[in-house]
Amino acid sequence: MADEWLGTHEIETAEAMERLGHGIGERLVAGDLIVLTGPLGAGKTTFTRGLAEGLGVRGPIQSPTFVIARTHPSLTGGAPLVHADAYRVGDAMELDDLDIDVDASVVVMEWGRGKVEGLRETWWDIEIERPTGGRGADTMCGDLSRSAEELDADAPRVVTITRAP
Repeated sequence: MADEWLGTHEIETAEAMERLGHGIGERLVAGDLIVLTGPLGAGKTTFTRGLAEGLGVRGPIQSPTFVIARTHPSLTGGAPLVHADAYRVGDAMELDDLDIDVDASVVVMEWGRGKVEGLRETWWDIEIERPTGGRGADTMCGDLSRSAEELDADAPRVVTITRAP
């Protein structure tokens, strides 16, 4: 990924989140590791959906929460995408047990902070922030009587992209 993506981006809609992912995905190569961080509903899977389209891999792209890791083969002869969720993985050793070929794949690791240090020397750290405090059930202090459409309505996200460590 080019350094042009480094910094903070305000993303207004889900479509814009997918476009950001798509633009980044077009520039990724085998061996690239992206660590995605953000609360539930922030847009991690939406971002990854766009990234996968930019990479040209087979979908559908769904949250890997229950399967821990999904591999999406390339439709264009490029690197496959491994979309993984480290939330239920205890530490880097358990992550290593997943036997992900990080050298031959593009890896998107949700909830991977503090767990990916042994996978690559450097990686892209992408944090997605979204409004909290009543806009969703994650805070448990919001108005839960609102409809699903209201809770899922587009709200601006702030995406911060850095190179780690």
